[in-house]
Amino acid sequence: MDADASSSVPSNPAFTPSPSPTSSSPFHNFGTTTSTSTAAPTSSPFSPPSSILIIGSGVFGLSTAYALARRDVFSNTTITVVDRASSPSPSSTPVFPARDASSIDSSRIIRGDYADPAYAALATEALRQWRNNDSPGSLGAEGRYNECGLVLVADAEPQALSALANPSSSSTTPNSGASLLEQHNAKKTGIDYVRASWENAVALSAQDAELASRIRLLPDPAAIRDAVGTGGTSGTTGYINGYAGWADADRSMAWLYSRVAATDRVSFVQGTVSALVHTDDAVTGATLASGQTLSADLVILAAGAWTPSLLDLSGQATATGQAVAYLPLTDEEQASLSGMPVLLNLTTGLFIIPPSNNTLKVARHAYGYLNPSSSTTSRNPVSLPRTNLTTPSALSLPPEATSSLRSALREMLPSHTELHDRPFSQERLCWYTDTPTGDFIISYHPRYGRSLFVATGGSGHGFKFLPVLGDKIVDAVEGRTPEEFVDKWAWKETGEGSERAVVVVTEDGSRGGVPGLVLDEEMARMG
Repeated sequence: MDADASSSVPSNPAFTPSPSPTSSSPFHNFGTTTSTSTAAPTSSPFSPPSSILIIGSGVFGLSTAYALARRDVFSNTTITVVDRASSPSPSSTPVFPARDASSIDSSRIIRGDYADPAYAALATEALRQWRNNDSPGSLGAEGRYNECGLVLVADAEPQALSALANPSSSSTTPNSGASLLEQHNAKKTGIDYVRASWENAVALSAQDAELASRIRLLPDPAAIRDAVGTGGTSGTTGYINGYAGWADADRSMAWLYSRVAATDRVSFVQGTVSALVHTDDAVTGATLASGQTLSADLVILAAGAWTPSLLDLSGQATATGQAVAYLPLTDEEQASLSGMPVLLNLTTGLFIIPPSNNTLKVARHAYGYLNPSSSTTSRNPVSLPRTNLTTPSALSLPPEATSSLRSALREMLPSHTELHDRPFSQERLCWYTDTPTGDFIISYHPRYGRSLFVATGGSGHGFKFLPVLGDKIVDAVEGRTPEEFVDKWAWKETGEGSERAVVVVTEDGSRGGVPGLVLDEEMARMG
């Protein structure tokens, strides 16, 4: 997802969310929780630890390792990364991260378009580095980043269309999407997100002539159809930002791993972390499934959707599975679609990315599926990933997901009728670590002082920050979290017992579909 914008925004149309299905599962008991931010320990000046253990080698963990390895202040610190990794064969070198990590895929949307001005600015900073392809060693070179533009749309009522096209009718200021965020403290809709994102993009374009020349409002389906260029459309209004595209996530992570390895400062350990080692007030390391214990002065927990299996994140974050499918294409079919932009509908969550390697990806950025599992970290069931590596039978999607993705193909690529019912070459769930607001968790754990730092909660939009995320995390480790993110990334204390939310639902306006779907229940509908 991504966006641009300017001017002011009037109040939004009423929104009635789809009811969640009735079920006996505890995951249908949507609780509410009151949370308060807890600042990182700052009572004493930061002193670099003698050893750091990073759990997880996805985009959060690996970018953190890279940032640590390049900072002089940590020159005497031993840095270790532990993750499950993958080994193609018993004799081969482990590949970090594991192939079922959310950071691993054929593509990820790279955008600067955000409803929140702080994320919009940070994503734009990251985008500048993605666009750097000056040399083969640059992040964006060798096909790792592909700039095709983004069409960001949503479904809106007629009054919302008028509001987006004529934002000056509001008394709010045109400096950013902050006014919209202040107006909506509860649930936001896709059109809310698109509108605020448009405001932020236009505000940023005031200082960037290239960006200003590449954003354009799409006020109706005809304009959207023209911008997409496939004869298809989606949504009723939105905009196009040519200053966006997609990254080959797998190759980008391989690039990052090679950069980390080249520092010769980071040790990698292949293993599954089964538990944190801790006392009442300090974390001292981690125990592996093999029985081995890794010790460190500071543990950075960056295990993505597996984080709730190691730390109680009730009310703060949960793992949700998002539907992804891949469609094989002929050379001719790929050529005919190669000029299209990314198309993302924030009301339905459905999106397609231009094809590569004769494969078209269609997916859904939604509330996702829950996989309730027992856990030693929480009294309530915890949603944890189920992937084709952890559960070999997890190779197909629930029927409602398949139907939804097929509808996207018909709507977005109507003239390519041969693709509408073609069997997918692969189906899978991509596991997000969702937070209620879509904000990351980048903070020390208040109970354990400076011995446990949590870096997770990517909420389906963390990958694009690969070039800048590690430095921001290490800034926070040093007690220098950027001011605009201090509250957003802080550890949130939640109520105890029955007051704790059983389910975390991301309500930042970027999600489509129905919240609270349980994976096993939906898979059972396969008949």
